[in-house]
Amino acid sequence: MVRTLEMAKKGHGNNQIHQVKRSSKTSRTTPSSLDSTASNKVLLRKAVIRPVAAALHCSVKELEMLSRRLPHGLQRAMAKHPMQAYGVLRREFLAFRKGTRTRYSSEHNGNGFIAEETSGFSERKFKLIDLFSGAGGFTQGFVETGRFESVFANDFNAYAAKTYNANYGDHCVHGDINDLLSNQTMRFQKADIVIGGPPCQGFSLLNKQRAIDPRKELWQAFMDVVERVAPTVFVMENVPELLSSLEFLKIRECAESLGYMTVSGVLNAADFGVPQRRKRAMIIASLNGFPRMPEPTHCDPQKRQGLFRQGLLPWETVGRAVCDLEEPCGIDIMVGQVPPPMDLHFGRTPTKESLARYRCIPEGGNRFDLQKKRPDITPACWIRKKNGGTDLFGRLWWDRPAFTIRTEFFKPEKGRYLHPRQNRPITHREAARLQSFPDNFKFLGTKIEVARQIGNAVPPLLAKKVAEAVIEHLASTQSKASLEAV
Repeated sequence: MVRTLEMAKKGHGNNQIHQVKRSSKTSRTTPSSLDSTASNKVLLRKAVIRPVAAALHCSVKELEMLSRRLPHGLQRAMAKHPMQAYGVLRREFLAFRKGTRTRYSSEHNGNGFIAEETSGFSERKFKLIDLFSGAGGFTQGFVETGRFESVFANDFNAYAAKTYNANYGDHCVHGDINDLLSNQTMRFQKADIVIGGPPCQGFSLLNKQRAIDPRKELWQAFMDVVERVAPTVFVMENVPELLSSLEFLKIRECAESLGYMTVSGVLNAADFGVPQRRKRAMIIASLNGFPRMPEPTHCDPQKRQGLFRQGLLPWETVGRAVCDLEEPCGIDIMVGQVPPPMDLHFGRTPTKESLARYRCIPEGGNRFDLQKKRPDITPACWIRKKNGGTDLFGRLWWDRPAFTIRTEFFKPEKGRYLHPRQNRPITHREAARLQSFPDNFKFLGTKIEVARQIGNAVPPLLAKKVAEAVIEHLASTQSKASLEAV
């Protein structure tokens, strides 16, 4: 550079001087771009690699080595999006640990980086049976991993069975499972895993007659199928109260008698990326050693600061789940007539009094706000009820997860189901999204039946996290078996 400038000063022409100036300008950008690359690496190390290493109990050097396997474009994008970048490194480390590889795109879609995992062990799909399947939310989560295929399902509700068959093939049998078990000609398909949620009303605190509810015994039918099929793994889902019941002890005893090792716990769907606070009990059992419960990926940002330093993202919110939806159209279900998401995004015809009540409820408010502002239109039974029922006629928060979506979410008087920013209850489409169903999932039946299917379902994204834990368990047991064979 110095020699060139000296030559220019000695009179080698204006054109050369102009070229020197351009060359000088170009040369000055090179160190800055290098500085930028270096600063990206420093930012990635401080903001992402160190906290993720602490969360995963591994070394910083090990994660840096793994990060260098990623495309350069993705590394630059990660430096710009440290809150989401943790997921890439966390996934890469876990994939490395279980012998799989992940292909990433540098595209950032607002939620994270698009990833596709390829496995180091057998790519065959595991065969799945879903009992008490409902619409198929549990199956959906397993199928979304790409490693499971449904071969048989059963549900007592005809509409739910039709919905299941519309999404997974014509093998969901409608009817009472006890009738199937008593049928001498019935032969269940062989499967690697049996999943299901025996009706939870028998254990639910909302059921005042739960002590004598016969549905509490349907777990026996579930275990009868497990005994006949002998899957490697089974997963049973229910309300949290199951784990403190006598029935749970019986389930565990029955599983152990069949050779299964069980783990159990209560999972909050919001901790796994579902925009809904919904607690469910999970029992995971395996013939090949103790399985593991899935590890949370999200956490309440109001309770734990610096979440992503612990390898966690903040809870997903109602706003993020529904912000792209237009105003509801019409009052009829339009499945098969208009494309999703509008096929389930319809409204109601509230009375003037109902609209007046809606307007009294602020974001996060409830029936007590109505009573303060307009006691003249507040139901007398609510006025008499001084305590409890804080979710009745409640409005959702835009920047928080929803509360549990039940089967009558379209009735604000049944819970916290008012849209956070519009004076109406949430629609079927919004409820389905808050349950983490994809828009292309086909629901069949009347408005009430579809609402029942949505509210009774296991959130697919929660189910997917359980499925991933099962896959990791199956992979680890297969790897162990391979080593022992050697």
